[in-house]
Amino acid sequence: MDVLHTAGIRFAQAMQSGPPWLEKFWISVTSLADPKCIFTICFPLAYFLNRKVGVSVLWAGLVSEWLNVVLKWFLFGERPFWWVQESGLSSQEHIKLRQFPVSCETGPGSPSGHCMITGAGLWPLVTALTALASSHSRSSVLRVLPFSTYMLLLLAVGLSRIFVLAHFPHQVIGGILAGAALGWKLEAHTPTAHTPRFFVATALVLLLSSLALHSLLLAAGIDIDW
Repeated sequence: MDVLHTAGIRFAQAMQSGPPWLEKFWISVTSLADPKCIFTICFPLAYFLNRKVGVSVLWAGLVSEWLNVVLKWFLFGERPFWWVQESGLSSQEHIKLRQFPVSCETGPGSPSGHCMITGAGLWPLVTALTALASSHSRSSVLRVLPFSTYMLLLLAVGLSRIFVLAHFPHQVIGGILAGAALGWKLEAHTPTAHTPRFFVATALVLLLSSLALHSLLLAAGIDIDW
């Protein structure tokens, strides 16, 4: 893993040495793509346009948020900002890295929550836009535009997380793949016929199960808050 981590640090260093205007761009991307935006922005907009799509966005966001926390407890994953000091790499060679307010995230880093939750939550919206474009236009460009935008957005989110030293590249790639796969799978099993009470109950079950799992891991001697 040290090879992956070292390569990730060098990649982040190369990104940070880019033109100054890119710094504002990456910080804006990582802020706008915060997972909570799936619930506060994407879900209301999608629900306003189409109830089924809105519920799918909410469902994918809810499950992916929970699963991301659970995966981090089992996969752990270092954070670049901390690893470069703890590994001793910074004392072995001169490494010029800049710190940002969002650099000091604590807790396990694998997979990237920004990439995973955003990827899962936006999937239903992207497939709906693709279907809409296909039904109203014969242009192949318009048909692939939603998914092309989706992939470029996830790439930008991933690069922004590397830039601010919140994640290593392999954590970003894992988050993107997990998010897209989860969004694809959950969209086909969206409980659109259920009432809001069902979603409240589901959220409560996920919360209680995560607390129970947290207690079991601690009881087993696994320090998940390392």
